[in-house]
Amino acid sequence: MSSVKVKLKDGSVKEFPRGTSFLAVAEGISRGLAKAALAAKVDGEVVDLAQPLNQDAELEILTFDTPEGQDTFRHSSSHILAQAVKKLFPGTNLGIGPAIANGFYYDFDSEHVFTPEDLTKIEQEMDRIVKQDYGFERSEVSREEAIKFFEARGEKYKVELVQDLPVDAVISMYRQGDFVDLCAGPHVPSTGKIKAIKLQSVAGAYWRGSEKNKMLQRIYGTSFPKQAELEDYLFKLEEAKRRDHRKIGMELELFSFHDEGPGFPFFHPKGMVLRNELENFWREQHKKNGYQEIKTPIILNRSLWEQSGHWDHYRENMYFTKIDEADYAVKPMNCPGGILVYKTRLHSYRDLPIRMGELGLVHRHELSGALHGLLRVRNFTQDDAHIYLLPSQVKNELMGVISLVDYFYTVFGFEYHVELSTRPENSMGSDADWEMATNALQEALEAKGVNYKVNPGDGAFYGPKIDFHLRDCLGRTWQCGTIQLDFQMPEKFDMHYIGEDGQKHRPVMIHRTIYGSIERFIAILTEHYAGAFPLWLSPVQVRVLPISDRHEEYARNVAAELSTADVRVEVDERREKISYKIRQAQMDKVPYILVVGDKEVESRAVAVRRRGEGDLGARELDEFVQQVIGEIAKKL
Repeated sequence: MSSVKVKLKDGSVKEFPRGTSFLAVAEGISRGLAKAALAAKVDGEVVDLAQPLNQDAELEILTFDTPEGQDTFRHSSSHILAQAVKKLFPGTNLGIGPAIANGFYYDFDSEHVFTPEDLTKIEQEMDRIVKQDYGFERSEVSREEAIKFFEARGEKYKVELVQDLPVDAVISMYRQGDFVDLCAGPHVPSTGKIKAIKLQSVAGAYWRGSEKNKMLQRIYGTSFPKQAELEDYLFKLEEAKRRDHRKIGMELELFSFHDEGPGFPFFHPKGMVLRNELENFWREQHKKNGYQEIKTPIILNRSLWEQSGHWDHYRENMYFTKIDEADYAVKPMNCPGGILVYKTRLHSYRDLPIRMGELGLVHRHELSGALHGLLRVRNFTQDDAHIYLLPSQVKNELMGVISLVDYFYTVFGFEYHVELSTRPENSMGSDADWEMATNALQEALEAKGVNYKVNPGDGAFYGPKIDFHLRDCLGRTWQCGTIQLDFQMPEKFDMHYIGEDGQKHRPVMIHRTIYGSIERFIAILTEHYAGAFPLWLSPVQVRVLPISDRHEEYARNVAAELSTADVRVEVDERREKISYKIRQAQMDKVPYILVVGDKEVESRAVAVRRRGEGDLGARELDEFVQQVIGEIAKKL
């Protein structure tokens, strides 16, 4: 029997007999790998482990640690859900059951209305199916065979799906036990792989997403290879609810939303303190790194947006108005305005790079159903910067931006991963420009030693980009910072500089943000810290609590000294028990609580309580003031 070669993800090459299953290949690599294996990725295509290896290929054995492995695992879980529902509720018609982020769902057409109690029964039946360890068996059939099979079982939705498949489509079905479903696959080897399942909710969903069709019942669930992983995920779900920035924002009086302005946030005084601290930090660091701050108008003429390409590529997300019978648009992005600032005077090659930063308010039309607190709004402030530079300066400037982004995220305590997004379908510009820009971003990342993954086709319409995805304390990721290299805008706006040869040349343009948007970053920080912001960011850094009214004057003096040192401080003079005032300050997540009574007045001291640590005992007032000043300066 002839052999074939496989190139593994680590670059090594192994030989196996032609026709060896991918599961056997995994066993040949490592018994542990074979045990964890869920599917195989062969020359970029995800397939069942039971399929044979028939030719030389690049191969990756997929486990639950990979996105494709998780999708395969959870799609297989949806088939188990469908099998359980068909067993418990005969006569139910099946819709579709895909994997989704962190879980799966299946749509059902049933006369029975599913209840929370039903979900428990279905879970128990799913557990029984798992214990039976049925193999997922794939078969390929003709269109006629598939239609005949599902018509005989009254599965009208499956018949419709088969009829809508392309003429040349490969039609496959999967069987586990006595259950058969229409499915392209792939699936895990057997139901026994799905060790931990939780059904979470029931919702209505129109068949194929159209309100013209019947409303089906959609059961959502999630699954993991181990019970401990499921329990950890469910704990984090509950913790995420507790940390919801919308809830905390109201409790801490940071921001609010109102029906009079859906998607337009209202910032309260304490929220403005937090916001201003973020902006001040941004200004301080950008000044140190050679950026000049600018401000551009919110409303600009239609001709500008036509010139930039936004009118053709982004119009559905924009707001419009008329001024003096001419068309204007509310800016969805800051870059065209920044370009106009660049063009107000002639630049020499000696001037470049020019770094311009703008905390610019932009507006984008979002569907009402997509709005979500500060995470998805209709107006927000982007911490934009645009760098105009020589082609020879691109690599160094990109490396400088990467370093600055890393510094910001380190200060906030975020880990992150990086993605390189390449040319999308609706792009502008030549192949040569796109290749040059993409290569420059790759070279900068590699020169900085940054690990990254490629995200094909997700670049901006005018250039490729680097995206920074923050990881919060619950393991969730948020795309915030971005770096975009642009050869298109300088061309479209006829931008130039005078080179060493005295001739006009096109500059290169870098677009970049670090926070992404101030509003969204505040939402992420609020959930990451559960409202217990670091001392330097906290709207109220110290609260002074007099034990009785005779201690109020001293409490005010303590607050005055702290305020003189630029510490944000409040005095709680309410006629309440000291235990109540301490509890309230803790609920308000104030970093430092100072209790003052007779002893403190006599010795010019304060009794210090620190958030998360409790009672630290008495400290001299001057010593405490210096301590707090030092901690704020260190961004603690």
